[in-house]
Parts: sequence; C-alpha cells; structure tokens
Amino acid sequence: QVALAESGGGLVQAGDSLRLSCTASTRAFGRYTMGWFRQAPGKGREFVAAIGGSGENTSHADSVKGRFTISRDNAKKTTYLQMNSLRPEDTAIYYCAAALSSKMLVIGRPETWGQGTQVTVSS
Repeated sequence: QVALAESGGGLVQAGDSLRLSCTASTRAFGRYTMGWFRQAPGKGREFVAAIGGSGENTSHADSVKGRFTISRDNAKKTTYLQMNSLRPEDTAIYYCAAALSSKMLVIGRPETWGQGTQVTVSS
C-alpha cells in the first residue's frame, strides 16, 4: 500500500507563493499518477493538478493555470505543487493523491489520499 504525507501549507498573504510537498512511501512510485485536490469549507473536493509517472505529462485545472505548477522528483518519491500569485479563493485544505490510473486520479478516485495540509491566503 502507498502512504502519502503532505507538508508546506501555511498562512500567507495574497500575491505570495507557497510550495506544497507530498512524500510517498512506496517502492513503485514511478508507476503512480500523482495529483493534488483541494477542499474549501462547505464545498466538494476540487481537482487541482495531476502529473504522470514520468513527470512529462501534466494537467492543471483552469482556475490555477498559469499560477500553480505540479512537478515530481521520483528519486525522492516526492510530488510538489508550486503555488504562485495566491488568492484568498485558494484557501482550502490541499490533498495529495496517488493512482495507478490517470483517469481514476482525475475523477477523484485515487488509490490513496493524503491527510491534507491547510493553505490560508489572507487579503
């Protein structure tokens, strides 16, 4: 089984940057599509970004394109979400996810969810 641990969340001001990290505990990290979702209070879990096993194929939600970038370092078994130009509406709990199928990842049905890290953006 794969276990995920997120870190890097915090309180920042609008316009600031933050980088989230997700470290995976699995011997097969390179076979997983990795992704990030977020959930604001009272709202459903929203897809943010995904990245294929090789790191070359990426997908970002329209709401974060041009501001957020997903990446991965397979040697470190770590997935990153670089968040720039943060806005108050980005405030949410951010969850890392791992899936053996890219389709399952994007529709919010990964093999494993992380426990989440809080990102709060003040105005």
